[in-house]
Amino acid sequence: MGMGKSSTTVRFAAVGDLHVTKDSAGKLRGFLAQASDAADALLLCGDLTDYGTAEEAKILADELSAVSVPIVAVLGNHDFETGTPEVVCATLKKAGVRVLDGEACEIEGVGIAGVKGFAGGFGRGSLGAWGEPAIKAFVQEALHEAMKLESALAKLRMRRRIALMHYSPVLSTVQGEPAEILPFLGSSRLEEPLLRYPVDAVFHGHAHRGTIEGQTISGVPVFNVARPLLLRKHPDRPPFRLFEVPREPADEQELVAAK
Repeated sequence: MGMGKSSTTVRFAAVGDLHVTKDSAGKLRGFLAQASDAADALLLCGDLTDYGTAEEAKILADELSAVSVPIVAVLGNHDFETGTPEVVCATLKKAGVRVLDGEACEIEGVGIAGVKGFAGGFGRGSLGAWGEPAIKAFVQEALHEAMKLESALAKLRMRRRIALMHYSPVLSTVQGEPAEILPFLGSSRLEEPLLRYPVDAVFHGHAHRGTIEGQTISGVPVFNVARPLLLRKHPDRPPFRLFEVPREPADEQELVAAK
């Protein structure tokens, strides 16, 4: 592994919005291999395919074969477009990817909670579950995703934790997008579980023209790692975000697990 393992930190490479199409074959492998060399694990923040087709999922799985570290992913709205997100999931799982949808997993002592998330707006502009059934159903979807995130976070017993999603939990990282669409880029309801269950960092995608970094009300860093955004902001670097978490001593990890 290029940079070698660090005895003091666990390194994560995070990117979302790969938007794999049938023409993507061979085009992502290079930067995915770089991410793999730089990190202990790769985090994928949804919109992994462009239309959620079996063909795109297969091409994505082939591209991911360049990665030699654990891969943890959540799906995005594009992965649902064809109506068969379970096909995308199954193809990724067969390729060894851990796909989280309200579940948690652990990488080298760091807990990861993952969920797609949903839209609905931020702060006082959040859509309320009031009026027509369609509005109530829309808001219920956002609440449901927030509950899934909460239950995933609640399962994590370790000290170091990361939240992975596609939609943003905060307004700050979607700033830069047209004002008219901001309520459709995420929801403050996703921020609430993060206030109850503190994490070291949050990664999301979706907002291609958003802002690279923001934070929750409680000061947790939130990173927008949509690949088109990273490519535009740092054209000189491979499009992924590296994030380091202090490595907990092994005996501490066991202690926490035993509790």
